[in-house]
Amino acid sequence: MTVKEACEEFLLYIKAVRGMADNTVTAYRNDLEQFYSMNHIGAERDISTVTTEEIRLCIGQLSLKKREASSINRFISAVRTMFSYCRKFGHISKNPADEVNNIKTPKRLPVFLTGAEVDKLCAMPDNKNLLWASRDKALFEMMYSSGCRLSEIAALKISDFSSGYGSAVVTGKGSKDRIVYFENDAKKALEAYLKERDERFPDRSLLNGENFVFVNQRGSPLSNHGIAFILSKYSGPLGTNRHVNPHALRHTFATAMISQGADVRLVQEMLGHSSISTTQRYTHVSTEQMIEMYNMAHPHGGKK
Repeated sequence: MTVKEACEEFLLYIKAVRGMADNTVTAYRNDLEQFYSMNHIGAERDISTVTTEEIRLCIGQLSLKKREASSINRFISAVRTMFSYCRKFGHISKNPADEVNNIKTPKRLPVFLTGAEVDKLCAMPDNKNLLWASRDKALFEMMYSSGCRLSEIAALKISDFSSGYGSAVVTGKGSKDRIVYFENDAKKALEAYLKERDERFPDRSLLNGENFVFVNQRGSPLSNHGIAFILSKYSGPLGTNRHVNPHALRHTFATAMISQGADVRLVQEMLGHSSISTTQRYTHVSTEQMIEMYNMAHPHGGKK
């Protein structure tokens, strides 16, 4: 079996048998195509002849290209998992990637917005005539209110909601369903947008797709890239002038919940994290809060 054949069989397995999400399968595909495209590996080479040293050489090449540590570790994980699959099904006798270690990654706190910054962002569609004001306000409010991933908010349909738009069922990583919640500001913004959307598209057949919540000016469902573009417009020079990506709103939701005393395991459920360690990143305290707590607690802090 060639390296490429092994990779294709593995990708089919994780999609059809393991039921992994399309985005996850695409990420694996990108890393594995990169793997067998390297000169010292090759797509047509016998999978059983690849060595540990050659895999390490791949990692060295990625490092020379200045790839981020997280990107390299994802590549290592993809290659290791693919070879583990080949070992399990008898294509190879030993996994050459077992002895390849991940590289150290610098610990970074998640990027998040302060309360004032997220309020400013959510108010920006009303203050700026940029795209589709009611839609964009509802989009920002709902992402911040629920902590949804970008792909989850893009896939949201009217049928996913319970009555009153207070909650919805979304499908996250690993095709796992969970309930997310929307507070009053998000519900009001959504209702205003849906009313305007129905006025723009009185004929439901003009709404392409299966009644997705968020659509573009032509009625087609917003893609992940489309939502990222909208956020970039409002957080760019014409808006708040602090560029953030869609995941920052998810970080902001988690940070706000934990800083207000929500239990970490509850936040884990709301975010759809499989591991509690992922959620614990949000237990950090902002610098401003830390200074305020210090001044209030220390005898010489100056505050009673």
